[in-house]
Amino acid sequence: METTPLFFYLYKLVGQFAYPLTWVVISVGFTLILALLPFSPVRQRCMRWSAIFSFSIVITLTNPLVADLLLGTLEAWYPPTLSLKNFDAIVVLGGGVKAPGALHPSVELTETSQYRVTCGAELYRQNRSLKLVVSGGDARIDGHGPILASAMKAWAIRLGVPANAIVEESRSRTTYENAVELKQILGTNASILLVTTAYHIPRAVSLFIKQGFQVTPEPCGFQYGNRPASGEWAEHLSFTDFLPNVEAFDHNTKAIWEILGIIVYWAIGEGRI
Repeated sequence: METTPLFFYLYKLVGQFAYPLTWVVISVGFTLILALLPFSPVRQRCMRWSAIFSFSIVITLTNPLVADLLLGTLEAWYPPTLSLKNFDAIVVLGGGVKAPGALHPSVELTETSQYRVTCGAELYRQNRSLKLVVSGGDARIDGHGPILASAMKAWAIRLGVPANAIVEESRSRTTYENAVELKQILGTNASILLVTTAYHIPRAVSLFIKQGFQVTPEPCGFQYGNRPASGEWAEHLSFTDFLPNVEAFDHNTKAIWEILGIIVYWAIGEGRI
């Protein structure tokens, strides 16, 4: 599957409708339109059900227990590996970069990218591989943004990884493209230690295996400490876990994006479930 500029633009556009905030805006907007139209019994019933639906979406998406179930399940999919063998490469997937601005005049990695590179650098210091690969290009639609891999390499060097041990892959803009581009660099059947955020691991592993890699997942940046519905998880429940909050909305957004991504790539034959 070739990701042309047009395909990437459509990918970004359609992807907006996968975000829960878009669902909320559309639902509330539809309710508002019904409220502004002339009154009729049918329209009133529609407005009532639309309002109930909008409220239900907000309550569900801001519920910490729902977030724990969705994001926690993704994080528990591949537990941290205990393997001590060496690999052809440690592959670190990027998680975003900030372009220069008035408040920060230089390119900066997002916290997600910083954490992933830090995990990769630690694995390099453990001699898990002689090669650290950082993957990510310019993900802006106009193609005039900073190169993610370059910023990742700079961060890895700051953490003590020798520059000659770092390989940059700077063409990819999505996880799928990460796998495709790295196949050209590392070759078919390369053994890799795949480093990315824990909830992102299931989709990433699926795409890399499809491209022929021997993948050992190395999740990092866990949001939850226990598996959903486990005894340890239930012991730490409190009344605040039943109250809506912004963090739960963020976690649910990430989980839904990943789940939809897994399903879509499986449906088009580029991944697996």
